[in-house]
Amino acid sequence: QVRLEESGGGLVQAGDSLKLSCVVSGRTFSTLAMAWFRQAPGKEREYVGAISWSGTNTFYADSVRGRFTISRDNAENTVHLQMNSLNTEDTAVYYCAAEPETAVRYYADAEEYEYWGQGTQVTVSS
Repeated sequence: QVRLEESGGGLVQAGDSLKLSCVVSGRTFSTLAMAWFRQAPGKEREYVGAISWSGTNTFYADSVRGRFTISRDNAENTVHLQMNSLNTEDTAVYYCAAEPETAVRYYADAEEYEYWGQGTQVTVSS
């Protein structure tokens, strides 16, 4: 019904940049709040950032603020995560998540999101 597909992960060196993408199908994209989460080996799922349905409001975890940028292209049904100045602590599987904007109470809570992608691996070497 609603499908999210992440792409853009890979292996990079510390200090490099990557741009992740998440394509949404099966629902009107412009009505969805979108978020990125990540999960490192042996760690719990961690909030990265979110963007409102309008794209006007963006939110970031303290650990990535100033380095990562979330944007969305409603015409392409795609949300992006531009990651700069990557370090080894950014190594994780990155997941895209979506939820109708009106249903989101707290962007940083993974439980707020109904739809999830399969994840894309980001590995940062030192």
